[in-house]
Amino acid sequence: MSDSSSFFALDSRIQRFIWAEGWEELRDAQEVAIPHIVKGNTDVIIAAATAAGKTEAAFFPALTYLVAQEKPGLIVYISPLKALINDQFGRLDRLCEDLDVPVWPWHGDISSSSKARFLKDPHGVLLITPESLEAMLCNRGASVRTIFQHTAFFVIDELHAFIGSERGKQLQSLICRIESVLKTVIPRVGLSATLGDMQLGADYLRPGKADSVVIVESRAAGAELKVAIKGYEEPSVPHRDADDSAEVKSASPAHIASHLFKVLRGSNNLVFPNSRREVERYTHLLQGLCAHHHVPNQFWPHHGSLSKEIRSETEAALKQKTQPATAVCTNTLELGIDIGAVKSIAQIGPPPSVASLRQRLGRSGRRKNEPAILRGYCVEDARVPGSSIATLLRLNTVQMAAMITLLGEKWFEPPRIHGLHLSTLIQQLLSLISQNGGVTATQAYQLLCAPSAPFSGTSRPDFIALLRHLGQKELLMQDSSGLLLHGPLGEKFVNHYTFYAAFAADEEFRIVAGGRPLGALPVSLMLSVGQRILFAGRTWYVDEIDEEQKVIYVSPAKGGTPPLFSGGGGRVHTRVRQRMRALLAGDNDLPFLDESARRFVAEGREAYGRMGLDGRVLLDAGTQLMILTWIGDSGNEAIACLLKRRGFTAAPSDLGVEVHKGGHSEEDILSALADAATDEFPDLDNLLLDAKNLQREKWDWALPDALLRKAYASLYLDLDEALAWIRSAVSPEAA
Repeated sequence: MSDSSSFFALDSRIQRFIWAEGWEELRDAQEVAIPHIVKGNTDVIIAAATAAGKTEAAFFPALTYLVAQEKPGLIVYISPLKALINDQFGRLDRLCEDLDVPVWPWHGDISSSSKARFLKDPHGVLLITPESLEAMLCNRGASVRTIFQHTAFFVIDELHAFIGSERGKQLQSLICRIESVLKTVIPRVGLSATLGDMQLGADYLRPGKADSVVIVESRAAGAELKVAIKGYEEPSVPHRDADDSAEVKSASPAHIASHLFKVLRGSNNLVFPNSRREVERYTHLLQGLCAHHHVPNQFWPHHGSLSKEIRSETEAALKQKTQPATAVCTNTLELGIDIGAVKSIAQIGPPPSVASLRQRLGRSGRRKNEPAILRGYCVEDARVPGSSIATLLRLNTVQMAAMITLLGEKWFEPPRIHGLHLSTLIQQLLSLISQNGGVTATQAYQLLCAPSAPFSGTSRPDFIALLRHLGQKELLMQDSSGLLLHGPLGEKFVNHYTFYAAFAADEEFRIVAGGRPLGALPVSLMLSVGQRILFAGRTWYVDEIDEEQKVIYVSPAKGGTPPLFSGGGGRVHTRVRQRMRALLAGDNDLPFLDESARRFVAEGREAYGRMGLDGRVLLDAGTQLMILTWIGDSGNEAIACLLKRRGFTAAPSDLGVEVHKGGHSEEDILSALADAATDEFPDLDNLLLDAKNLQREKWDWALPDALLRKAYASLYLDLDEALAWIRSAVSPEAA
């Protein structure tokens, strides 16, 4: 450490702690971050891989600054998970004990007596979730100044998990509200393992002043990455009658489970099948194999619908050293919960995003000289006459391969930071009234919506329209002096513990055909009557959408290409689709694929060439016409909206937009695209007039229709990309 100036900038007790831990040197991110944070006046983002020392890079200098002050100060550490808070308490408690700095975990499982001791003398390190911070501001509004007056830093862990989400917007607002009470700016330190665009991360951390944020990116070489992708083919099934809606039983899961059982037993691993339903399926299969072979169970489930006790059992099985354990999980184990090192990651089907895949891989290869290992499993249907374009092009395998090549190039999806998040604006308005006992409309607008405020995209006219609508909904009322107060319904909501969460629990739509329930799943794209969906192995027409009861009524549809209808996957980025197209058009070898997966890619390339897709915009698919855009879901959904506005039945699909012919010719569609290319920028009220299921977030039900459409468009549509693609397609020289 003799040549480390950063080490000698730390408090001597922290230096002794580092020596006692046997550290020979500081990590590169720690060396760079410490001089900035130790000054106590700078916003910093620290981006590094999992287990690269980000927590220490923040807390060593932050604690050094804290103990050097004359008065006891406070560091507020904000985590997306209670389990992370518990982990951090274990990591920080011993260090802080040497510094005589108390550490206060604060969430629903912490005793009221511990919380009371903190409130009596609020200093040290407060470990808290956004929901608990929300409750504190709502219920202790008069004490906010007293509690936070000596705050030295806000440390935000897993920054990438907040950016672009309702919860992230809530956190921005909470910090802004605390700074407003204190009338001071408190340095913010963001910790992240995955950020596709560091500048966008800075925009989130300090809105309006991103240029002042210091960005520290670890340059340390990650572990060697070993990748192996296996392909499995589902055999073709006999033709079924239109009224036969029974789900076809897949053969591949049993084969995949058998391979997982063979290669994962005896070590700790994580298996990601992409949905809760598939977690249950694979856990059942793997536990059944353990029973069949008369060996102890080594496979445990983990997803958000399971009880805390069951999730804790899985986490405990991964942590203990005496018996190997593998968790079959959703993204609940993506974040930094301490489960120890795992040998490998198994990904069944394409991951939600490249960023998600990178986050998952951060769990593997953490031991010295051990590689990170990714095992991927792709399932494709057998190709038969009438197969969909997705089957012909082998899109599951091609998408997985595209994501892995982008991962190897260190590209990840940039965070989305430009959504209006009007659902959370409603929650924060109600919370602000609780905190202050009422606010004027002007005060609320200045704090929440002015430039550099969390909801700065909301115009004054839209804010006024929102207030009026909330008054009609009895969420707000205004007294004779002009003070905004809770209405009868608002009072009811705010006084219930569920108010503190800005995000909605996953809501599923039930699918019903002829009075018969087919099942349920989340809907990730907007729907409209007349379009088709794929469910339970069948294609259906959407006949009616009951948003209040969350029911989609369908009838059988024959022929055509089954459209995209995703329940749990991520929204695919344009860069991924463009890489998929490049792989299909190219002939480069992909050495990480096994024999079956290589065959799939070869078959996809053959079909791509045979159908002449390289320069093709329209593809006839029976009763449908496919517009091949090769752009992301947000752009495709916007194109579908533009066509609906012109009388077509259109929906986003895997590679573009599917349009129901219904008497329309290719020339009609090309003419409509040309019209859209030269038309004025579309009005959202008209663009989304017939769209259903736009209510995605917790408070969307309370938005006036016009603002609901604006909110949805800001989060899920990319009109700029849509229009750019249309203009390049109908008039390439104008692009």
